[in-house]
Amino acid sequence: MTFRNLLVEDAGAVRRITLNRPDKLNALNHETLSELHEAFAAAAGDAAVRVVVLTGAGPKAFVAGADIAEMNGLTPAQARDFSRHGQRLMSRIEQLGKPVVAMVNGFALGGGLELAMACHLRIAADTAKVGQPEINLGLVPGFGGTQRLLRLAGRSAALELCLLGQPIDAARAAALGILTRVVPAAELEAETMKVANQLANAAPQALRGILDAVLVGGEAALDAGLEFETQVFAVTFSTEDMKEGTSAFLARRSPTFSGR
Repeated sequence: MTFRNLLVEDAGAVRRITLNRPDKLNALNHETLSELHEAFAAAAGDAAVRVVVLTGAGPKAFVAGADIAEMNGLTPAQARDFSRHGQRLMSRIEQLGKPVVAMVNGFALGGGLELAMACHLRIAADTAKVGQPEINLGLVPGFGGTQRLLRLAGRSAALELCLLGQPIDAARAAALGILTRVVPAAELEAETMKVANQLANAAPQALRGILDAVLVGGEAALDAGLEFETQVFAVTFSTEDMKEGTSAFLARRSPTFSGR
């Protein structure tokens, strides 16, 4: 795949997607959102890809936000469409059915934080900063920031970040549950790939079941979430990977999962 604004490369079963607009701090314009849609659709449809790592090019930013120069000329109707375009991308990532790990190498602001929050795990350099600064532009978050912050970090943190518009450091973001893990900047890539490779060696259908159960359960009453978990649990018993995993455990060997 060839893109103007993305780099895509595979390392075994791990696909790495890099936003490649370092001169714009990897800001999200309409074209980049469309390319991300295409890249994630391709990853979803490729059985050889078990995990996706998403990051930004350059030393400064994961994604510094949406492209303000492009947004400045939008009409209200165009802004609505732009918001929906971004929100559809975030939902596509969240519902991919394969783990997506954000490698947050710098600023993740506005649309950048919204993009990271749509990923299933977020591993950040200790030098990273995150925030929703849209209020400083007379705007509200448009790619799901108010809703995913609310679900990840709670009402108080969501209101603080969105109302004050001030970035917070990686350590505080991790304490609030916005980031999964924070590591020294020099170790970020190695740690992220270690996690990605661990996921790539796990049973793909069990991974998908966990992702689906957490996603459904987060929006459902407890009883409904528990019933969905039971159904997913039962389905895994029809897979070759379940038989391989339990047999390997009993034989005291490492399992080799085929995805079947």
